[in-house]
Amino acid sequence: MSRTFDRYASIIFLLIGVFFITESRKIAATSYGSNVGPDIFPIGLGILLILLSIKLFIEAVKSKQEARGGEKPDYKRFFIIFAAAILYIVLLEPLGYVITTFLFLLIGFQVLERGGWLKSIVIAAAFSFGVYYIFVGLLQGSLPGFPV
Repeated sequence: MSRTFDRYASIIFLLIGVFFITESRKIAATSYGSNVGPDIFPIGLGILLILLSIKLFIEAVKSKQEARGGEKPDYKRFFIIFAAAILYIVLLEPLGYVITTFLFLLIGFQVLERGGWLKSIVIAAAFSFGVYYIFVGLLQGSLPGFPV
C-alpha cells in the first residue's frame, strides 16, 4: 500500500474506533444483574481499532518515501471492509452478536483471501460462537442475543 493511503485509512479507522466506543455506550444495560455489561466487548474492539490505527499512522509517517509508479491502492477491498464494519455496527442489536459477527468475519475473510469458503465459514462460526459462549456463558456477561 502507499503511504498516503495508509495515512488516510488510519484516520478513517481511528474515527470508526471512536464511533464503536460512543455507540457501544448506548447499548442498554443488562437487566438481570450481569457482572460484565454488553458494552465491554465493543468498547474493547473500539480501543483496539484506535490503537492499531495509531500504529498504522506512525508506520506510514516513518516509512521511507514510496517509489514512483509503485503498487496502486486497492480501494475496492478497503471500501468493502469499511462498509461491512458500518453494517456490523448498525446490525449488531437487531441481528445479535453471533449472526452479525459471523457475517462480518465471512465477508472479511473472502475480501482479503478469495476462495476457501468452507475454511472461512468454519473459522467465522467457531469464533462467533466461541466468543459468545465464553463471554455470556463463562464470564456471565451479556451480548445482543439471537433475533426472535
